[in-house]
Amino acid sequence: MPVKIAIVEDKLFLARALAEKLSFFNEFSLKFIAENGADLLNKLDSNSNIDLILMDIEMPLLDGIEATALVKQRFPQIKIIMLTVFNNDEHIFRSIKAGADGYLLKETAPNILENGIKETLSGGAAMNPSIAMRTLKLLRNPDSINSLKEREEISLSSREAEVLEQLSKGFSYTRIAENLFLAPSTVRKHIENIYKKLQVHSKIEAIEKARQNNII
Repeated sequence: MPVKIAIVEDKLFLARALAEKLSFFNEFSLKFIAENGADLLNKLDSNSNIDLILMDIEMPLLDGIEATALVKQRFPQIKIIMLTVFNNDEHIFRSIKAGADGYLLKETAPNILENGIKETLSGGAAMNPSIAMRTLKLLRNPDSINSLKEREEISLSSREAEVLEQLSKGFSYTRIAENLFLAPSTVRKHIENIYKKLQVHSKIEAIEKARQNNII
């Protein structure tokens, strides 16, 4: 019997890319795509016969972490793997606390995704190496967990974190725009927002503060 899977992703092109990855494997059956946590809960009310959910984190109305906590309360048998573009410590910690069974990056190759799903369904925890390492660091350093709430105030969006990551590699605004398929003016706006959130005035200060807070 195929594994019944639901995808929760607010960006349709990413949901379709994920659905395509699943279509490579006969043992997976995609039951539905929900565009946010609220949409997911509505769909589960109609059809809770789902084995596993691939859950985005940052979504409007009801984000993936809040949705995970609610799904686990109502349907504890459903496994949930969080999918994100950025392995942010705060997201990892809050996802695990909410009851997530695994945590993978969105660009994960189809075979890694397949293995992660199988591992999770057999009682393991799907986690790519960089996220596993960050999770171990969080567990080894409980003080860093206690300071996560403070860091929430300077939590960057996934896109801002990507821009800052590119900036830390020494890329120009133009190169960052090309790499992330953005307009240079959009990159500049993201950097303005990053400076404001981090309360810094230069690229060096931004990168240093982001590293201190495990944002990059």
